Amino acid sequence: MHAQLSGLRGGKDALDQLSRPGPLTALRGDLGMVGIPGVVFAPEEGLGLAAVAFGHDWLQPADRYADLLRHLATWGIVAAAPGSHRGALPSHAGFAADLRTTLDVCAGVRLGDGRISVDARRTAFAGHGIGGGAAILAAAGHSRVRAVVSIAIAQTRPSALDAARTVTVPTLHLAAGNDTVSPATGHAEPVAMAAGGPVVLRTLKKATHTGFLDGIHWSDLLLSGSPDAKTRRLTRGLVTAFLLRELCDETGAPLDELVDGKVAGTEVVARS
Repeated sequence: MHAQLSGLRGGKDALDQLSRPGPLTALRGDLGMVGIPGVVFAPEEGLGLAAVAFGHDWLQPADRYADLLRHLATWGIVAAAPGSHRGALPSHAGFAADLRTTLDVCAGVRLGDGRISVDARRTAFAGHGIGGGAAILAAAGHSRVRAVVSIAIAQTRPSALDAARTVTVPTLHLAAGNDTVSPATGHAEPVAMAAGGPVVLRTLKKATHTGFLDGIHWSDLLLSGSPDAKTRRLTRGLVTAFLLRELCDETGAPLDELVDGKVAGTEVVARS
């Protein structure tokens, strides 16, 4: 167990701790060396680590998620984000395939001059917007993935809703209460209701679709909302807690409360 997680007094305490950087130094690398554009963040060293492949939203560069990816690495989770399929008409199936390839690369090669390795049995898919939908597509039929996270998920073609029925691993959906791009009622809620395994759907009440992003990009002119530090802080804590529990076997009531209990500024809409 991380020393920082011992002695936590409840979900509020856990959120405060897990929304801050963890005890490890994070390194940044480039996925381009294996033929896929994108970034990878990893702890400075560690063997048998957990890993997550993260899918970007429509038009978004992977760098807009560096805040979250780097944060996960400081808590001992390798986080990689392919930068493919960023055009106006992306292939959702192709993007899902790239997420699978990214996870396979993380698990199949030593990173950081051989000082970092990933345990293929401790892996997850995650993503924002269409990247969340692609994460569901990637997880469908994947034999080793242990968890899935979507953030303000958007429906995809092939259907993420149909794919969700075959995903039996624990899934966390984070929805934005003020999302006008992919409102939860037409996206996160039906996908969560179709889940083939344990699922938590939590709404961040004041968040917008783009509140999860960092920095400035020309696509901000096309999408409502704007990057929000409070939304990112809350997301860091919630996603880190879920992945530590599901991939790293971290346990305890404070962590469980943060995953599926009461958290200020949010509401659990569905749980199974």
